Amino acid sequence: MATRAEGKLRVIGGQWRSRVIDFDAADGVRATPDRVRQTVFDWLAPVIEGARCLDLFAGSGAMGIEALSRGAAHCTFVDQGARQCQRIKSSLLTLKAQHTDVVPMDAIYFLQQTWHRYHVVFLDPPFESDLLGRALVELPKVLHPENRIFIEWPLRKPPTLPEGYGPLREKQAGQVGFGLWTYHAPGGHKAAHA
Repeated sequence: MATRAEGKLRVIGGQWRSRVIDFDAADGVRATPDRVRQTVFDWLAPVIEGARCLDLFAGSGAMGIEALSRGAAHCTFVDQGARQCQRIKSSLLTLKAQHTDVVPMDAIYFLQQTWHRYHVVFLDPPFESDLLGRALVELPKVLHPENRIFIEWPLRKPPTLPEGYGPLREKQAGQVGFGLWTYHAPGGHKAAHA
């Protein structure tokens, strides 16, 4: 199987299926692999259409673009890298995507100050950072009551999820673990499985 050039990814489903987009591969940005995206969006199929999505630590923007391609109503892309944000904007323009925001901002600060609520959140921070744990603490205030949270992590370092997060699905691909969670305020009702 031929490998794509670094800095390119293919949309794997929806209206933009097979479109190839560019991203800034500098600074260790890694796009979520095709097979992981396929699995995650199979899991999200019942809820993605019409959903308001947040691609936090957006990097390549792959997850948010895939969500829009499959019928999400809106996606906010957040990344502190100006070059990454410029590439995402360029990709969205090429795809003629509507109902998007690209926010060049620290992800934790974004969570602390935004008033929007999201149905689906994609969380894939740099593996060697403490950002995942910090984001999970701040995330509940921006979640719609019916929510799904995608998390990706290095297998050697599985995440510790704060109270209120419930696992729905989990899998691994190579040295990467990934899963889908939902959040309900502690003391609330149990989440239904996806």
